[in-house]
Amino acid sequence: MSDLSVTIRPETPDDADAIERLHERTFGPGRYAKTAYRIREGAPHALALSFTARIGTLLVGSVRLTAIRIGETPALLLGPLTVEPPFREHGIGHALIARALDDARAQGHRLVVLVGDEPYYGRAGFKQVPKGSIVMPGPVDPDRLLVAELAPGAFDGVSGLIRPEWDGSE
Repeated sequence: MSDLSVTIRPETPDDADAIERLHERTFGPGRYAKTAYRIREGAPHALALSFTARIGTLLVGSVRLTAIRIGETPALLLGPLTVEPPFREHGIGHALIARALDDARAQGHRLVVLVGDEPYYGRAGFKQVPKGSIVMPGPVDPDRLLVAELAPGAFDGVSGLIRPEWDGSE
């Protein structure tokens, strides 16, 4: 993380407003139309698996994980991940991802999916989902649907529709 003194810490309820303003600045209003956002919209993110990055008291980044199901298999959806533009290219995003995945693994979670660029997320262990094995309920570029196994073989045999954990329909 170059020479910046960054602290990664668990998100707290008091961080919600600052994180929302960060999302507004970095993603804009178009974020509401994205499929991944729609999945997260009605289900709260897992506060125990969501983290902030700070330089001193300044919040410069955030990552959240949300409980989902792929078919009947429990999993987590990573995102949104964002870092303030002036602080990008310093490894803050990867530090946030690493902390979230480490804590998810420690809590017994086995799979994490996201929609993103494999060259970036591949460094954190994400790989492209085999086409047609899992489906998101909306338009998503299948080349950007990625999965990370937090336990060996966790993705073996997993298929179906991704849906929020709270949604009991298939």
